[in-house]
Amino acid sequence: MVLLQNKKCIISLYVIFLKNEWIDSVIFDLMFQKILIANRGEIAVRVIRTCREMGIKTVAIYSEPDRTSPHVLKADEAYCVGPAPSAKSYLNIPAILDILKKSKTDAVHPGYGFLSENCDFAQAVKDSGTAWIGPSTEVITTMGDKMAARKFAIQADAPVVPGTTEPLVNIKDAQKTADKIGYPLLIKAAGGGGGKGMRIIQSEKDLEDAMSRAKSEAEKAFSDNRIYMEKYLEQPHHIEIQVFADNCGNTVSLGERECSIQRRYQKIIEETPSPFIDDNLRQELSNTALNITKSCNYTGAGTVEFLIDKYNNYYFLE
Repeated sequence: MVLLQNKKCIISLYVIFLKNEWIDSVIFDLMFQKILIANRGEIAVRVIRTCREMGIKTVAIYSEPDRTSPHVLKADEAYCVGPAPSAKSYLNIPAILDILKKSKTDAVHPGYGFLSENCDFAQAVKDSGTAWIGPSTEVITTMGDKMAARKFAIQADAPVVPGTTEPLVNIKDAQKTADKIGYPLLIKAAGGGGGKGMRIIQSEKDLEDAMSRAKSEAEKAFSDNRIYMEKYLEQPHHIEIQVFADNCGNTVSLGERECSIQRRYQKIIEETPSPFIDDNLRQELSNTALNITKSCNYTGAGTVEFLIDKYNNYYFLE
C-alpha cells in the first residue's frame, strides 16, 4: 500500500484503532514494504539506514565498478544497472525501470543528483504503478529545471540574478547576451546542479570554449546539455533556507544555512545561524522562500537557495 502522507488520515486511524490490538499491523500496512534507491554513495546509505530503522526493505542499484560499494553491501537486494559511465547506469531509465519491475518494490527514492530532478523518470515510475518519493512531476518540471525555476521566481516577484531564461544555442547569441549582462559571467547547466556544467567566464575570448565544455559536462552528468547564462556575483554569500511542506497546504521554514565555504562549487561547510545576515534579512529570506514554496505547490523537504551580494541585496538561485 502507498504510504498515507496526510496527518489527518493517520490521526483518524489512531483514534479508530486506539483500543484495538490490530493497530500495529494496520499502521505497518500503511507504510512501504520495499523501496528502491535510484542513487549511490552516501545518500543511498542514509536512505537505507532510515528504512532499516523503519522496518522497510531496500533495493540498491549499482554500476559495475560499484559492486562492492557500501550502499550495495548494506541493502537487502542489489542489482547491476550497467557499466561505469553514468549515462549507461545511474541515468539509464529503462534499465532502472526493469529492475523496479524485477524487484517488485513499492516506491522509488531518487536521492539527489542523477535522476532526482528528471520529470520523465518520475512520471515513468508513477506510470508503472510505483510510488514516487519526492515532489510532484509538475513541481519537478517547474523547479527542477534551473531556467524554468528562474521564470517562476520572476513571476512570484522574487529577485533573481540577471541572466537568461532560455538555453544558449549558439555563440553569436551568447555573445550578444553576454554584452548586455556584462562580464564576469557564469555558464550553468539547466538540468542539474552540484557544480556540473558550470563555468566562470571573465572575457569574451573564453566564452565559446566554456560553452562547449559546459554542454559536454552537463550531458554526461544529467543527459541534458542545455546551458544558460547569468551574471557572476563575485564573493557572494550563499544562503539556503530549509523548508518543509505537507499535503494539506502547511509550509514551514526552519531557518538558514550559511553555505559560502565551497570548493569547485561544492559546499564544504554548512553553518547555522549565518554570522553574515541579520534578523531582518533572515525574515525576508524566509518569507520569500515560503512564498516560492507555496506558489509552486511544493511538498516534502527542500531548500530555497539565495545569493547575497556585499550590499545585502539577495537573489533567488534555485
